[in-house]
Amino acid sequence: MPSAPTERRLILLGATGSIGRSTLDVVRHLNASARHRFRVVGMAAGRNASELAAVASEFRCDAVALAGEGPAEWPTPAPSERFHGPDAALELVERVARPGDLVMAAMVGFAGLAPTLRAIEKGCTIALANKETLVAAGSLVNEALARHRTRLIPVDSEHSAITQCLQDAGARAIRRIVLTASGGPFRTWPIERMRSAPPEEALRHPTWSMGAKNTIDSATMMNKALEVIEAHWLFGLPAERIEAIIHPQSIVHGFVEFDDCSVLAQLSPPDMRLPIQYALTWPERVEGRTAALDFDALRSLVFEPVDGERFPAIELAHRVVRDGGSSGAIFNAANEEAVAAYLRREIPFGSISTLVRAALDSLPAEPVRTFEQVSAADAASRAFVRERARDRTTEGATAWRR
Repeated sequence: MPSAPTERRLILLGATGSIGRSTLDVVRHLNASARHRFRVVGMAAGRNASELAAVASEFRCDAVALAGEGPAEWPTPAPSERFHGPDAALELVERVARPGDLVMAAMVGFAGLAPTLRAIEKGCTIALANKETLVAAGSLVNEALARHRTRLIPVDSEHSAITQCLQDAGARAIRRIVLTASGGPFRTWPIERMRSAPPEEALRHPTWSMGAKNTIDSATMMNKALEVIEAHWLFGLPAERIEAIIHPQSIVHGFVEFDDCSVLAQLSPPDMRLPIQYALTWPERVEGRTAALDFDALRSLVFEPVDGERFPAIELAHRVVRDGGSSGAIFNAANEEAVAAYLRREIPFGSISTLVRAALDSLPAEPVRTFEQVSAADAASRAFVRERARDRTTEGATAWRR
């Protein structure tokens, strides 16, 4: 007789974002049909109280966290433990997490770092969908993983691809890794037109459905820059062995070239449910929710080099990897603030990368040994970009805001 499905506790940080919704879709599928079953014991969200209340009720989740206020009325059964405020996710992890739990870290931005670090300290396995955690504090995260003898499984499609290609190969066997990028909505636009594009055009991603911040990052290729830095911490490679290439079809998610010059690639349709399920069921593979790859689509795969003038973010990422220390926190915070200013129509699109470079030029990279040092670098970078964004009238900003 087949053995009964094993059940694992899951904490979902970022339950109402695109990764969170896809994770819950995967959990529904796995709980209905596979050897793996998950009990969602904690959920955290930003300010989407009504959606959090609905999914908490569906999954009978007893502990929830909201950065904002809760709904006027919780559905039955209502969660017995409810946390509110800017540290709600951290409080949720502190209260609920146990050794061996799986934590899907899908909160957007620097806010995801503290709860993720605390989950590691409590002995949880991390399924990491938050790029900024490793970008801002990769050394702290890796030290914590080693100290608490737990594991991090990447969820980004590109890093999941590299992980799948590597299997048992060590870093010494790798000549280089190549991360693919869609090129976003402006890949073929004239550069000057791109630099003045309004948010509604930057938010029209041709391949992926993501939240606003990640979609803007794709348009600037800052998402790929963050992934280059993340890959450095995940795979232990220097900047010169981590590359990016534009692949608009988003079918090949990453390449690994080995010392013998053989190359492995991972291919799948552009659907985040595949890398999410891989992280949840690792090291096993089970039937999933994603469509099978249409091999007819492989007739016209396109690969292009990254234009450094159009997309300066990749060069900045290599600089961050080389500089180390607090440069990752500076880079990430500057980008988050610049994207927010752009979405508020305070700066033009072309100023996002300019402000990030200015922050790296102006703020020294210091050694990082504590969370407080990372937080201080983050705050300094945010203050720098906010001040520059308020004063910025160059690059056509006045005309662009009309």
